[in-house]
Amino acid sequence: MAEKAQMNRHDSRKTVFSLLYAREYYPELDGREFLQANSEIAETPFNTYIVSTFLGTVSHMAEIDTELEQRSVKWKVSRMAKVTRSILRLAIYELLYVENPIPPKAVINEAVELAKEFDDDAAPAFINGILNKIARDHGKLGEAVQPETGDEVPAEGTV
Repeated sequence: MAEKAQMNRHDSRKTVFSLLYAREYYPELDGREFLQANSEIAETPFNTYIVSTFLGTVSHMAEIDTELEQRSVKWKVSRMAKVTRSILRLAIYELLYVENPIPPKAVINEAVELAKEFDDDAAPAFINGILNKIARDHGKLGEAVQPETGDEVPAEGTV
């Protein structure tokens, strides 16, 4: 019998995003309860990355939303589209709370790709801008990443 292929990081990240998005409709459920309920109906078992990233994001939601609220000029977190908010929460968790950090440029690029696939046309640039601000403010990134090309551009205030 052939072994099932392991889910790659991109597909695992999409699963976490989907779980965070779905949880938007059941905010009263504890993260573990929500994950358990969804694991019972999932087509494939959740890997360690999915479980730890989902639960970590949920457990840091208040701090993540504070970071988001501080950087999103004229946008309240509660008024953002659920898809946009879910992508941002996942990426902010990966930028700030993962023990073995993922390169910030990779986190930002993955978030932009999720936005291109699941969100509206304006979302990739918005997400890129917010995540670049957060990464720079936390000393994780010295250069801004362009959403379309991935090319580096000087950070604000530099020549």
